Amino acid sequence: MCKVVLSYSGGLDTTVCIPLLKERYGFDEVITVTVDIGQPEEEIRKAEERGRKYADKHYTVDAKKEYVNALFQLIKANGEYEGYVLGTALARPIIAEKVVEIAKKENADAIAHGCTGKGNDQLRFENVFYQHGFRVIAPMRELNLTREWEIEYAKKHGIEVPVTKEKPYSIDENLWSRSVEGGNLEDPTFIPQEEIWEWTTDPAKAPDEPEIVKIEFERGVPVALNDERMDGFELIRTLNEIGGRHGIGRTDMIEDRVLGLKSRECYEHPAATILITAHRDLEKLVLSRRELKFKRFVEEEWAELVYYGLTNDPLFDALNAFIDKTQERVTGWVKVKLFKGSVTPVARYSEFSLYKPELTSFDTTAIDQKYAEGFSRFHGLQGRIYGEVMSKFRSEKQQ
Repeated sequence: MCKVVLSYSGGLDTTVCIPLLKERYGFDEVITVTVDIGQPEEEIRKAEERGRKYADKHYTVDAKKEYVNALFQLIKANGEYEGYVLGTALARPIIAEKVVEIAKKENADAIAHGCTGKGNDQLRFENVFYQHGFRVIAPMRELNLTREWEIEYAKKHGIEVPVTKEKPYSIDENLWSRSVEGGNLEDPTFIPQEEIWEWTTDPAKAPDEPEIVKIEFERGVPVALNDERMDGFELIRTLNEIGGRHGIGRTDMIEDRVLGLKSRECYEHPAATILITAHRDLEKLVLSRRELKFKRFVEEEWAELVYYGLTNDPLFDALNAFIDKTQERVTGWVKVKLFKGSVTPVARYSEFSLYKPELTSFDTTAIDQKYAEGFSRFHGLQGRIYGEVMSKFRSEKQQ
């Protein structure tokens, strides 16, 4: 018997893959695997129902703990790619590893996924699948299928999917973020309708009173919210609810995919926006200017590796080693104000603070201001010399 394990979300693409893998590829048994990384319980339940209904066997694997640990590292790295908070990108290798575990358990002949040949996810999944030596099947890409064709195919095969020609959106949701693409959103001149947003209130309709939220960090990891200690999953989920009420974390952007294509993506990520904003603010209090400057370069490279699905690259481990070193002092708390779509740090504290009021205040004499005169005389010296040289050069040229 020829077996294939399918990475299964329960959506249109992966659901139509089930009969396609039998009809077009000749597999005798299709085994679906849904990996729970904090999707809504209803979404997991529906994926299980469809998997059991249409496939020969179904697994649901809980990977929330692994995902939260990865998100902690993302927070320490202030992980963003062109303004995108990397929720889907970070999740894919974790999902892929869980799918591989089931494929090995089932002695599968191949692993399949429902990614297209235009997106990033094919690369993120397949990098892991190939590393474990599996044959990879990608029906959407290999058969060059369109979303419209998939909808019609699903109807003919009696497959119930939550996608119609009127609402052909592709939606991906997990603990960290929710993404929406496809349909009329593919037109960059189209203004998204309010119906696409589910996690966040329209900022214009958010509460008229701001809310102050206190977030406590230990070594760069958020551990408490408003003085209540929480595990990572609960803290992020709670901040998604709080931030969502205030319209925090909407992104409508043109994104550069790995293949070079530009795509229009809409994201919701209230907790991500709040936590990264607070974490960056605390870093400014405890890290030196040169640490902050160099870390920005590290963060950009870190985010690109995650976006490209290259978390198995040796550079990724090296970058994480540097990031972890900087986080040894990122302990303390930050208070942020949430108001109609904005997140503003308003107070912060750390025992490792490099801010010294006795030195900075206008009302102290701990530093004799006269000492700064010598520094000031040399500050900008080369620029002034350059100005003199060029002025003389231009004067001589005119004579």
